Amino acid sequence: MKSLLSAFLFSMIFLCMNMNAAFSQSSRFSINKFGNDKGDTLNYRQLYPDADTLRKYPLVIFLHGSGERGNDNEAQLKWGVMNFATDQAMMMHPAFVIAPQCPEKMGWANSSRERNSLDIKMLPTPTKPMELLIALIHQMIKTMPIDSNRIYITGLSMGGYGTYDAIERYPNLFAAAVPVCGGGDVSKASTIAHIPIWIFHGAEDPAVNPLLSLQMFEALTKAGAHPALTQYPEVGHFSWLGAYSDPLMMEWLFRQHK
Repeated sequence: MKSLLSAFLFSMIFLCMNMNAAFSQSSRFSINKFGNDKGDTLNYRQLYPDADTLRKYPLVIFLHGSGERGNDNEAQLKWGVMNFATDQAMMMHPAFVIAPQCPEKMGWANSSRERNSLDIKMLPTPTKPMELLIALIHQMIKTMPIDSNRIYITGLSMGGYGTYDAIERYPNLFAAAVPVCGGGDVSKASTIAHIPIWIFHGAEDPAVNPLLSLQMFEALTKAGAHPALTQYPEVGHFSWLGAYSDPLMMEWLFRQHK
């Protein structure tokens, strides 16, 4: 009985420590809202570097998955983005980080695909959340010490689709991309072949077919690009757990310049 009680107490202490750490990191993200002249708004959280006035900093865009949509301006911090807010990450890779929240019943990518098809076709206009996000990025470039040659974008699941959508629509804006368990329009591969891309996916993902990542990798390679592809064996949809905790990915990302 004593050993069970001790194990329970240890588990509770460990859980509380992790919750406190997560709360501490989430509190580093300011609560913000961006609006345009049409009255449209986009909720977002922002992480600031320990900035001085003598240099410019990279900007990281983090796109959440479908389960974090809403208007609480909190759910988008659930997965992945906290890895950019640890003490070590902020010391080694100081950066501005933007985590926007997509409203319910909307998405980051505007594309068409028949049911169970792997053929994704990007539609002509961006979604409203993507349009607002791009406007926010341009505003930040003008008003904050951001290195416009080091703007990175990453996202998971719905955000992985959004990552492809963003770089295919705005191929001259981003210095690197990390799409996690997503898919894009392979016919646009030649337009993004100049962008360093590291693709992540779980080999047994039941929600997003891993072939979507494989076919994009192949299309980019044929277009003359040199993308990276990490496919985790025996991993389902939660491939982002490995992707965002990979120190090699972080080192690679912050080395990229336009």
